[in-house]
Amino acid sequence: MSRFAAATLLTLALTLSLNAADWPQFLGPNHDNSTAEPVAAWKGDLKPVWTKPVGESHSSPVIADGVVYAFYQPKGKNADALAAFDAKTGELKWEKSYDRPEFKPLFGNGPRGTPSVAGGKVFTYGGTGFLACWDAKTGEVDWKVDALKDFGAKNLFFGTSASPLVAGDKVVALVGGKGAGIVALEAKTGKTAWKATDDPSSYASPTIINGQIVALTGSHVRGLGMDGKPVWEVPFKDKLNESSTTPLLAGGMVFASSVTAGSIAVKVTGDKVEKVWDNKALTCYFSTPVVVGEYLYMVNGKASLTSASINLRCVELKTGKMVWEEKDVGKYHAAILRCGPAGKEKLVMLDDTGNLTLFEANAKEFKPLAKSKVCGNTWAHPALVDGRLYLRDEKELMCFELK
Repeated sequence: MSRFAAATLLTLALTLSLNAADWPQFLGPNHDNSTAEPVAAWKGDLKPVWTKPVGESHSSPVIADGVVYAFYQPKGKNADALAAFDAKTGELKWEKSYDRPEFKPLFGNGPRGTPSVAGGKVFTYGGTGFLACWDAKTGEVDWKVDALKDFGAKNLFFGTSASPLVAGDKVVALVGGKGAGIVALEAKTGKTAWKATDDPSSYASPTIINGQIVALTGSHVRGLGMDGKPVWEVPFKDKLNESSTTPLLAGGMVFASSVTAGSIAVKVTGDKVEKVWDNKALTCYFSTPVVVGEYLYMVNGKASLTSASINLRCVELKTGKMVWEEKDVGKYHAAILRCGPAGKEKLVMLDDTGNLTLFEANAKEFKPLAKSKVCGNTWAHPALVDGRLYLRDEKELMCFELK
C-alpha cells in the first residue's frame, strides 16, 4: 500500500471515529466550518439557554461527548486555564490551569488557539507557546511542552494562535524553529515524533487534506506526509506576517488566503503543484471561507490598527472571480458556518460585533433569512451541535437553541 493511500485510510478512520454530535476541533468535525445539521430561520431575538463567565480569550469553544471545553486566561493570573461545562445545562464540571509567563498582546489577552479533543484527551496550544495534553474527564495535565523554547523559535507579535491538529497518534503544531517549522509530538507522551521545514510560523491552523497535513506557514502553503516528510509547496507570504486562515479543499483544489497576499487555488497531483488562479483582492484576515457547490463564501477586508471594515463575498470557485458582495458586515472578523445537507445548505455568520445572521447559499445575491444580536464583541468561531449553537464573547460562554 502506498504512503498516500495509507494516509487517506487513516484520515477516513479518524473522521468516522468522531461522534456525529461533536464539534471537537477548530472549524468543526471536518475542519471546514461545516455540519449536516439544518438551521431554520428564527423569529425575533434569540435568547441564551445558559451563559457562564469565562476569562479572556479568542479561542473557540469545542464540544465532545456532551461537554463544552473553553480555553482562556483566568482573571488576575498569568496562566492558561481549561474548563469543562455540561453542554445541556452549562454546569461547570472542572477548571484547571498552569502558570506561564506574562504576555499582553494587542487586541486582548489570553490564548487564541482552539483546543482539539480526541481519545479522551484535550490538546491546547497557548499564546506563549505551551502545548499541553489534559485529561478530558478530570482536567489533569498529562504533559506540557514549551514548544518555543524547546525548538528554538520566537513568539509571534500577537502570540501563538494556531490550533493544534490531532493526526492519528500525533499532535501537530506550527512552531517556526530552525528545522522545526512544523512539529509533531506523540499524543500519549508529548515526546517529539518529527520536525520539518525551516518555515517561520503563522497564525493559521494546520489541517488534513487528502491524507496529507496541509499548513499555511509564514512563507508557504505546503503539504506533508503523516510522517512529516515534505511533499509539495507553494511560496505564499503575507507582507504583515499575519496569515491566519486554515487551508481548504475546494473543488478538488487547495485554497489558501491571507490579509495582504489575497487568495490562491492550486491543483496538487502527487508532488506537483499547479496554480489555478490567484486573486490579490480576496484578502481574508482570520475568517476561513466555506465552500458550497461551485462557490466560495468568504469575508474579505483590509485592516489596520486604527480602522477596519470587512465585506461578505460570493466567489466563483473555478476562476476566483467575485459574483456578489455585501459590504460592512463587521470590523475585522466574521465566522461563517455551512449548515444542512447537500443541496439544502444555509449559512450562519457571527460577526465580531455579536450579530448572528442566517442567509441563503445563493450565488445570485445576498439573501438574509434571520438576524439577532446574541453577544458582545467576539473573534471566536461558534460551534453547532444537536441544534444548539455554542459561542463566546469577551466575557461569557453561552448556548443558544436553534432547532
